[in-house]
Amino acid sequence: MFSSVWNFVKRHKRKFIFTGALVGGAYFLGRYAQKRMRDIGEREAGEYISQARRQFHFESNQRTCNMTVLSMLPTLREAIIHQLNSESLTALLKTKPANRLEIWEDLKIISFTRSIAAVYSTCMLVVLLRVKLNIIGGYLYLDNSAGGAAASSMAPPDVQQQYLSSIQHLLGDGLTELITVVKRAVQETFGDVSLKHSLSLSELEQQVSWVRAQVEGGSSTDPGAPSRRPLTWYMMADEESTLADQACGLTENDVLTVKLLNETRDMLESPDFNTVLTTVLNRGFSRLLDNLSEFFRPPPGDSAPISAADSLAEVSLPLAKIIPIINGQINTICSETPSYFVQDLLMIEQVKDFAANIYESFSVPQDLQK
Repeated sequence: MFSSVWNFVKRHKRKFIFTGALVGGAYFLGRYAQKRMRDIGEREAGEYISQARRQFHFESNQRTCNMTVLSMLPTLREAIIHQLNSESLTALLKTKPANRLEIWEDLKIISFTRSIAAVYSTCMLVVLLRVKLNIIGGYLYLDNSAGGAAASSMAPPDVQQQYLSSIQHLLGDGLTELITVVKRAVQETFGDVSLKHSLSLSELEQQVSWVRAQVEGGSSTDPGAPSRRPLTWYMMADEESTLADQACGLTENDVLTVKLLNETRDMLESPDFNTVLTTVLNRGFSRLLDNLSEFFRPPPGDSAPISAADSLAEVSLPLAKIIPIINGQINTICSETPSYFVQDLLMIEQVKDFAANIYESFSVPQDLQK
């Protein structure tokens, strides 16, 4: 029996060798495939964990942005009120001075200037902090991801502090220049409007749009007015004013700060930033007019069944009555408690998308961006 089996094996030797090779190859191929699938699974799991970690860090960074905006609004409000002190004029009017009309005219200009400047500066603060904190947030994510593997930190604490302190330009020289430009535009728009002249909400909206046109478009009728600066100038000092001025003596941290400032400037000069800023400004001024609309509603006794839009168009108020209303808007605009005004700005989808794009750009290693 064994002899016949042996003869059978010899007759079909090649077939057995081929079958053995096939089975063995299939076995090792299967083991290799399993290893590859396991490697792919581990890599995909690692990528998923990395993406989840980065998403969590991004969302945390956005909450930090929101809280930072709210924390800085009282400082912004005080800076505006310090330069446009209408309270002293209001107190003076209560004494019934002889030059009462002159004081009312001054109050008119200051009241409109400070509320319009408050809208501009608050909107600028929202978008500027979004840019800055997402640039620095992206670098911090890279630092944290690298752990001890990185040769040096891309955003050490001293650099973070130095970089973020540049926001003081918006609260200082930038704000002063902005107020000067807005005040000039308000003077040209409202200067000749009598205190007794009545304005509807739509007429008031048109007046405000003329102020905006002069501030943003430089359409001043004053031949002596300086040329318009881009809105980004109020948010960030000229390059000549930065640390880059100092041709020598820069520390390593200074160099990193200059790099961050230059990257920020490039971002502020991009078309996308201009589009986002315009969107935020439009929403800000729309919210301001919504706040004012509460004072343009017909008296409760009016029984005419007309639409809300028609009722607002029919109601007019003397400018003298509008002045105290517009004067008090700064307390709503620059409120550190989450008001509808600030919440509207923080929740704009274009702002969120822009912030996500910035964070994405700066949280990916440069060698992976190429």
